[in-house]
Amino acid sequence: MPNPETDLPFDGAISRFLAEEATDAMRTAIAEGRKRDIISDKHPYDRWMPKAAYEAHLAALQIELVKFKAWVERTGQRVVLIFEGRDTAGKSGAIARVAANLNPRSARIMALSAPSDRERRQWYFQRYVEHLPPQGEMVLMDRSWYNRAVIEHVFGFCTNAQREAFFAQLPAFEQTLVQEGVHLIKLWFNVSRAEQLRRMLARESHPLKQWKLSRIDVEGLGKWDAYTAAIAETFQRSDFPFAPWTVILGDDKYRARLAAIQRILGAFDYDGKDAGAIGTPDAQVMGGPAIWPRA
Repeated sequence: MPNPETDLPFDGAISRFLAEEATDAMRTAIAEGRKRDIISDKHPYDRWMPKAAYEAHLAALQIELVKFKAWVERTGQRVVLIFEGRDTAGKSGAIARVAANLNPRSARIMALSAPSDRERRQWYFQRYVEHLPPQGEMVLMDRSWYNRAVIEHVFGFCTNAQREAFFAQLPAFEQTLVQEGVHLIKLWFNVSRAEQLRRMLARESHPLKQWKLSRIDVEGLGKWDAYTAAIAETFQRSDFPFAPWTVILGDDKYRARLAAIQRILGAFDYDGKDAGAIGTPDAQVMGGPAIWPRA
């Protein structure tokens, strides 16, 4: 029988990365950081926000999300929410909090697996188009067509020509969606390098969370700089006036989740909107690509 205390996924590759490849600064930050300490010196806060304050604000925001979703259905809106980001940056947790009290039939979470052989022979955007919402519905994309810009590029799953074709077609594709009445919101969750490693170590050692790790996650630990370059280029080439990026610093998951919901609700003038319940977004945690730390 496997022993969850000794049989680590991927033969303990994450622990081995900590011991053999992480910088001394990363090791020190992880060793000395307490639970809910923010171990990045580039983040504006030292600690996560208090849990009670987070839960109270989240509850108010989720009431607003229910009102917003009712308005989407009643008025026939079409909403696409793109959740992208570095591994472990908190996008899946944010998606869960957005969708928690919404009807899953009309607020669908889309998380596609690797493309099939048939899908690889299609127009790149085709399999995503099939998941776009009709009137009165919204789709929460747990990763999106931006796979080609970052992950596929970093791991060599696409050619440079394919990636250039993606960037060439992207402006017209997203502008067409917007012109067709689709509300497109693009969220990018960032996380510092030491915090990413700390979260992966926690998953590696937790028998109920090991399933969250993939070979891509493990191999990606050593590709931080390649990811950084790909992300920077993606922001440069896809931060459109009609479909801008919103960057959210994810080292504090509480603040990040609240910021994501505030960004979504703030984009719409729905019936019964309570601006006081939504609150003012924290500009130190959420902003345009300029807020994105590159180290």
